[in-house]
Amino acid sequence: MEFSISQVLENFNDDKLVAPKLIEKKIGITSETQAQQLQIALDALAKVGILVKDKGRYKRSETEQLVEGKLRCSSKGFCFAIQETEGAEDIYIRESDLSNAWNGDRVLVKVTKDGVRRRSPEGEVRLITERANPTLLAKVKSESETSVRAVPLDDRLLFEIELVEDPEHQDLTLAMDKLIHLEMVRYPLANQLPKAKIVKILGDDPESTADIDLVCCKYNLPREFSGELLAEAAGISAQSDLPRRDLTDLPVVIIGEHPGISLEPIEQGWRLGVHIPDLASYVAVDSLLDQAAKQRLRSFFLGENMTIPLFPPLPILAQSQICTISVIMELDQIGDLLGFEIYPAEVKVTSRLTYDQAENQAEHDPQLAQLLQAIATLSAQLQQQRQGIGAIGLAQLSWSESDEGLVGVPVFLKSRPLQGRLCELMILANRAIATHIAALGLPGIFRTQAPPELNQLQEWGKLVASMGIELNWGDPDKIQSQDLQQALDLIDGLTDSHRIDILKYLLYELLLPGEYSEVKGSHFGLGMVDRAYVHGVSPQHRYADLITQRLLHLVFKEGRDRRSSRSKEGVDLCSSKCHGQVSWSVLPPEPERQIRAEIEQFCSKLNQQDLIFRKGLTDLDGLRKAEVMASKVGESFYGIITSVQSYGFFVQIEALMAEGLVHVSSLKDDWYEFPQTNNKGKGKQSQPTLLVGRRSGRQYCLGDRILVEVKSVDYYRQQIDLVAAVSAVGDDSFGHSPVEPEHPEPDQLSDQLAERFTQKTWGRSLDLLPEHEQAGE
Repeated sequence: MEFSISQVLENFNDDKLVAPKLIEKKIGITSETQAQQLQIALDALAKVGILVKDKGRYKRSETEQLVEGKLRCSSKGFCFAIQETEGAEDIYIRESDLSNAWNGDRVLVKVTKDGVRRRSPEGEVRLITERANPTLLAKVKSESETSVRAVPLDDRLLFEIELVEDPEHQDLTLAMDKLIHLEMVRYPLANQLPKAKIVKILGDDPESTADIDLVCCKYNLPREFSGELLAEAAGISAQSDLPRRDLTDLPVVIIGEHPGISLEPIEQGWRLGVHIPDLASYVAVDSLLDQAAKQRLRSFFLGENMTIPLFPPLPILAQSQICTISVIMELDQIGDLLGFEIYPAEVKVTSRLTYDQAENQAEHDPQLAQLLQAIATLSAQLQQQRQGIGAIGLAQLSWSESDEGLVGVPVFLKSRPLQGRLCELMILANRAIATHIAALGLPGIFRTQAPPELNQLQEWGKLVASMGIELNWGDPDKIQSQDLQQALDLIDGLTDSHRIDILKYLLYELLLPGEYSEVKGSHFGLGMVDRAYVHGVSPQHRYADLITQRLLHLVFKEGRDRRSSRSKEGVDLCSSKCHGQVSWSVLPPEPERQIRAEIEQFCSKLNQQDLIFRKGLTDLDGLRKAEVMASKVGESFYGIITSVQSYGFFVQIEALMAEGLVHVSSLKDDWYEFPQTNNKGKGKQSQPTLLVGRRSGRQYCLGDRILVEVKSVDYYRQQIDLVAAVSAVGDDSFGHSPVEPEHPEPDQLSDQLAERFTQKTWGRSLDLLPEHEQAGE
């Protein structure tokens, strides 16, 4: 595996000396060549003064005061090192002090000038710890006497790249004036240009290139498997001899991407079975399949018909009789979990159905109809319980993961309720697995979620308030998930469906991705405070779930069910009945150490891959919206003002949920500015929520519904420029929507978009910010 300097430096968090062997284990180095490369890196860091070497071990230098940050640049050449520490100032870095660092790189910066008044501190890059652009999209534009050069499509990368020949693209002239996907061979060195090789020749420009290609190339998402991997997947067989319970007489149905489901009424209430494919029995550690999965770490769902899978097609998943890790849960009449068992089993799949097939066939299959009705009843109870503890419910969008997935809340189409109902069952199974791991004192790769950023939530609250909804948040500085759910309930009471959809959409954008952690914690979206939660139901799509399965395998094979061999009676490690009775280490020391090391090694990598997934979804969503809006230049649509800034205001177009900017320079009828706010005695000055014409007093207010015209669209940057097609609110009607002119609603727009979208994706790209935001205005 490759490693970055950033990964190496993460092991030096205090003044303790660290041996290279320990670093090798933590970052997963297994070969002698990699160990030698690590040693070279450590010695180089010591030579430049970042580390201190003492008797073959290393620690951070105390004399070199450096700040770690991520470089963020604009197309104007403004660059700042953004620190991750909350409240830390951004450090301005002049172009001459970048040391060949690029936008997005992680860097160590030496502060050379302290910030004064409203000016940021200044600094210089001393070390690039991690490159953010191993591959790029670029346009081949120039050919000198000695080289062919390309210019990055991202205009925040202000340099040319020299292209080198490789066996697949010997004739570089074929790429002239083409958009290409390139891979870096060498980054800039002193005054020498960076070098790269062509991975793929795309279209003439972004508009003529498939959006999937743009996203996959931008984030370097591999879409193919080697012949060796395909052959290994085709011949895969069980590598484990675990004793399994025979559940082949149990009716098991697989619907969509979810694991097998069995559900039957019992005297107390329900017996629910979630039968997860036991991939840990088939994918051996460090096999070719496992190594490939370690690189991908998760499946990328880019649409119902476009998935970049974690594994090649595995025939075992399509068999009627499959090996599973089955989670069998007993619940009472209102859905409370009474107890559960988790054990290896063998089940026979009664039927495999898509969501639509399940809904349609239920009309003619009484047994299936009964199962779906039971699922609906139970999931409604589970959802009510979750929301009772503060979980957020957003049943309006489409999503492809089996549970709450990336964003922490189960999301599904209103027209496809079955998908969301099954998500509730999967969340319950994840909770049972996590509860079992925690009760046995085992290491776990737990799933947590932080609350949205407070200032963004407060801005969203202002928008809600502008629409006449009073939010009674207890502590405005500590908003809980319960507060948001109460707000959503109030929003559902609005009469304007457009406003309801926009408010929910914007709230969804504020939710932070969940994270993997070595310790259990709180999960904002699910309303869980300091409770264990894991991902365990999708090992074929997430490497984290496969790690969880391997942990359970250790319990099944090597778990100690009693304190010592002299103890006469043991406990059932497969049952929740043992909870509270285990006061010893369930796993032997060495297996437990190994699984802890694996969890520690993969947590940050999994989180990084989830972030890439969300960015990819965001860009794909933005590209598709931009494509539709590009064909609507000159046309007018209704939208809601969702943000007001000094340079203009953002409008969310109702029919598409596309965001555009009405720049203040396009408001020709007057000079518009923020009003002066008087907040004496109220602490920090609040952000104004309207623009006011100096002469006319005309206002553009947060929450107003206005008519806007599409002026221009930048497809690749996903920027939509709008102009106000109708005057804003008059002087005497502050806070109200303008009078609507005679203008047809763009009903055809949603139909057009549906043809392009097989799945909606959400969130605003952090990498494709408007120019004024990049410059920090």
